Amino acid sequence: MYGTTETEFHQIIQGCCKRDRSCQNALYQLFYAYGMSICIRYADSEAEAVSVLNDGFLKVFRNIKRYDAEQPFKPWFRKIVVNTAINHARRQKKFKMEIGMDEAKNIPTNEDILSRISYQELMAMVQSLSSAYRTVFNMYVIDGFKHQEIAEILGISVSTSKSNLVRARAKLQELLTAKISNLNVG
Repeated sequence: MYGTTETEFHQIIQGCCKRDRSCQNALYQLFYAYGMSICIRYADSEAEAVSVLNDGFLKVFRNIKRYDAEQPFKPWFRKIVVNTAINHARRQKKFKMEIGMDEAKNIPTNEDILSRISYQELMAMVQSLSSAYRTVFNMYVIDGFKHQEIAEILGISVSTSKSNLVRARAKLQELLTAKISNLNVG
């Protein structure tokens, strides 16, 4: 896993169970980039993402004895980091919406637009969304949560979750269309 053998990885996990700092550091180094790729989607800045990731690693280290070594580590780690990022965002109280689903416009998407945009450009566009829109978009589209789950986790109504998703998609389509227009002009 990431340049380590399965045996070495299990030794790292065992060391983490014993609170061995060098093993904790090794696990941190192995999963830092993966964890950041999750946290940056929920955070307003890179510094905030690092803070959220560090909180996630603390939870991983505190709960490492609960990890079932017969199962893959990455999904277990991912679940902890995603939940940490969501909890952080919820604590920031960034999920209030003044308008409901009825007022949101459902704008159709154009799949061809995505084929002309790089992953980095697309992620920058997602990052530019308000934290309310970005969080619901990430939870629904990327992490696979249902609107009912999102509503319960974030303490918002189902209609607000749906509205935030529609608005996030509309804003992303607006940004993508502008980007494509710029590509066609240039």
